[in-house]
Amino acid sequence: MGLGTILLIVLILMLIGVIPAWPHSKGWGYGPSGGLGLIVIILIILLLLGKI
Repeated sequence: MGLGTILLIVLILMLIGVIPAWPHSKGWGYGPSGGLGLIVIILIILLLLGKI
């Protein structure tokens, strides 16, 4: 696995961790998951373009 793939897996796990359904993040709203979702989308685009 390349560095980009490992980074993508870590970011997806972080995205799952900030979903507001979990007790530790109920008060955070959708901000953290939206921000991490944007980073994941950017990384997917970069992976598909072969930049990572």
